[in-house]
Parts: sequence; structure tokens; C-alpha cells
Amino acid sequence: MKFEYCTLFKDVQLSGIFADSKVFADAIPKSSWANAQQAYEQLDLPMDSEALRRFVDAHFTFAAQPELQALGELNSVAKYIKTLWPKLQRTAFNTTNNSLLTLEHDYVVPGGRFNEIYYWDSYFTALGLEDSGNVALIEAMVENFVSLIARYGCVPNGNRIYYTSRSQPPVLALMIKLLLPYKKSDTKWLERMVEAMRQEHRFWHQGEEQLAQNNSAHRRVVKMFNGMQLNRYWDDKPEPRPESYAEDITDANKLPQPQRESFFRNIRAACESGWDFSARWLDDPTSLLSINTTNRVPVDLNALLYLLEGTLAQCLTMLDETTHADAFQKRAQLRKKAIEQLLWSDEHNWFCDYDLANNKRSEVLSLAGCVPLYAGIASVQQAQLIGEQLNSKFLRQGGLVSCLSKTSQQWDSPNGWAPLHWFAIKGLRDYGQFELAQTIALRWLNMVKQDFVTRHCLLEKYNVCEPQKTAGGGEYQVQQGFGWTNGVTSRLQKLYNDC
Repeated sequence: MKFEYCTLFKDVQLSGIFADSKVFADAIPKSSWANAQQAYEQLDLPMDSEALRRFVDAHFTFAAQPELQALGELNSVAKYIKTLWPKLQRTAFNTTNNSLLTLEHDYVVPGGRFNEIYYWDSYFTALGLEDSGNVALIEAMVENFVSLIARYGCVPNGNRIYYTSRSQPPVLALMIKLLLPYKKSDTKWLERMVEAMRQEHRFWHQGEEQLAQNNSAHRRVVKMFNGMQLNRYWDDKPEPRPESYAEDITDANKLPQPQRESFFRNIRAACESGWDFSARWLDDPTSLLSINTTNRVPVDLNALLYLLEGTLAQCLTMLDETTHADAFQKRAQLRKKAIEQLLWSDEHNWFCDYDLANNKRSEVLSLAGCVPLYAGIASVQQAQLIGEQLNSKFLRQGGLVSCLSKTSQQWDSPNGWAPLHWFAIKGLRDYGQFELAQTIALRWLNMVKQDFVTRHCLLEKYNVCEPQKTAGGGEYQVQQGFGWTNGVTSRLQKLYNDC
């Protein structure tokens, strides 16, 4: 069902009756979008804002947000997290008349404006679900991802029709590895997981054959100047995002007409990265209009694809498919070599994105540079240097700042995010840097606990530089809930006996 750009949708989004464009993108028609549009066309248009809001209320409803309702007296973060999991859980459904994609199994949403399953969020959520003993729900979410891959060729950004042209950082392999200890004797399950991971790998490498004779890029695949191959974020649709329609139209209208399609594609590609938005993607850190995501080779994406290839090799070996396992292991080693040669900066002692437009490593230093640590790509010496940089440049009162660039974007300083803390802390622990990992974790946990005393909830992001201030930046207000904050905080409490 394609309803996003009908007259009714455009008029409501551009009217400003909703401060957040996502509200109407997720609206549930009482009859159908077609009937609502037909009724709208019969009216004397244009309508004033008050009349338009009455029309919307007459023809649409909006999903409940049980996680935002009063939870009673909860005197600790641990109790809050335990109480909130059922509130964030949604039930499987097989029919829909709105923007949701059907899911065959129950799932967990992040919370707030994010009332659908999100791809990379789900891995960090899974850490907390495992801690709570709810492995069955992790398995259910993985089964949903397998189904989405079969239907759409990838795990979409989220289970909304408007997300199907892009994915998110590929974490299915991380979730499968989390489940392996519980499922290793189930050969049929493992075979299905391998097929899903293979399909996901193909998604990230669509058009790979076209690069054989050309030093170029096609969709998500990039052939580098030295012949090595890496990947980037992309979106096939150079159009405004339905969930941010008003924002995208307003911004694009500031650009010359020939530049607008590129702007839309780069905005969407940044959403695929999960880092929407950051100085990582901006040619001019002061202007979102300079976004150039598709001309960056992201270090975190390629580290996660290395893990995908390695996990495929591991699982294929378990299935005695040694020839195919060897092929993926070879791909993983070639990717590791490319990351080491092209993305490591001796100048910054850091893994950096690669700027294709200027044929050099990016000068923007972010916690994406810790994902090669988490993935086991870094050498012992590089890991030591990364630890020193984290301690001297990224560590703040509330934990790690996500990016050293201070901008108006939500993934930059002064904000810190739970998923990036997990990548950094787990990576440091894997390389034996336990003291620094503990320092970071305890600063994060202390900040979350102190903030909880005031707000009585957990948030999607925090101002780690001045924890008493609310995190800001980006297109919407900070959201409460919150899936990945709950998951990572739960895991850190377990590791450091901090409840």
C-alpha cells in the first residue's frame, strides 16, 4: 500500500498541525487511506489548520504508548528496566491498514515516537532481554528479521513501509551469535539463519559484479583506489522521507533544484547508518544541507560486515560446509586488511571513515572508531592507542561522548549513546583493558541513576558532558523508554554488580 505522497498526506505534513512528521506517517486510518483521501478530495480545499486537525481526528487514530504511562513507585533503575520490558513488547500481527509491516512473532520497540521494531536497536535490547531470562523473545525478534529479509531482501530500518528502501547497521549476525549457545544443537534453525545472513550479505553487495572492471561505487559497494572493496550506506529513493516530510521539504527548498535529489538520498543514507545525524556525514559541520553520506566509507559498517562474514564462516563450518565457510573467511580477511590499510590513521591513532570525495580519511573522530575494537580487527598496539584516546579525548563525566565534533546534530558532542558505550566497553574488555572499561561503565551507570532520580525513566540519549542538562540536537525531542538504553544499562549492571 503506497499512501505516503497523496494530497492528504502532503497537506497534513506541511500544515504543521503535528510538531513531529512521524506522527502522521504512523497514523492508523479508521477505514483506509484511500477512503480518507477520497473524503478529503470532496471538501472545499485548502482547509485551515483547525479544520484539518478535525478531519484527521475523524478519519485516523494513533497507536497507544504503554511505556509512557505511569508505572507506579519504582525506586531503582533495575526495577524500572524489569517493569518496562512488557510495556515495550508488541504482539505479532498479520494484517495492517497502516504503515506497519506485518510481523509473525512478538517484538520489542524502543519507545516514544519509535513504536515499531528497529533493526540495530534490537541487538542492544537483546542484551537486557537475555539478562532478564527472556531468550524466547530474542529468538522471536530474530525470526521476524529472517522473515523481513525473505520478503524485502534486507532487514528494513524498521517495520514500516516507508523504511523498506534502506536497512540499518547489520547486527543480525550479532543476535545469532548471542543465540548460538541456546540453539547450537538445532541444525534446521542454523541452516535458516545461514540463509538469512547470506541474503543480507547479498543485499550489501548488490552490484558487486559491475565493479569488476571499474574503479567506482555502485549502491552500497565501493571499489577503493587501491582495488580493495568496502561498503557504504545508501538508499535507492532520492525522495523526502515520509516520517520527516516537512523537515526534508523545508531543507531541500533551500537548495538549487538539481541538488535536491542528492540531498534526499544522503539524508536517507544517514538514516541507514543509524547516526542521523552527525558531523561524520557533513562537508560543513554547521549545515545539514552539506550532508554527503554516500561519499563516506564508514568504519563501523565495515567492521560489522567483517563480523557478518566471520559469523557466516563459523556457522557454515558447524554445518560442515567447509568450501563456503572458507570463501566467507577469505572475504572477512580481505575486509580486515582493507580496514587496516585504509581506515586506520597513524596521525590520529584512530579508525576513521574514508572521505571518497577528497580521497582521504575523514578528520571527524567518533566512537564508530571503536567498532573495529569490538570486532577484534584492531591489533594489540592499535587497541592500546584507542584506549588512550578514549581516556584523554572522549571520556566525560557521564561516559563517552559520541563524537568529538560539537554540532547541533544529536550524534555529536555533547551527547552519549548506550549502543556506542557497549561497543567501546566490550571492545576494551576483549583487549584486556578492564580498568578503563570499568571507569567508562561506572560513569555511565552513575549518570543514568542520577538522572533516574529526577525523571523516573530512562532516555534514548544523554548529555554526558553536563549530565544535569537534557540531551538535545536533531529533529525531535529526546525520547523516553528506551530499548537500547535499558539493554546496555542492564548488561553493564550485571558485569559490574551495580544495581
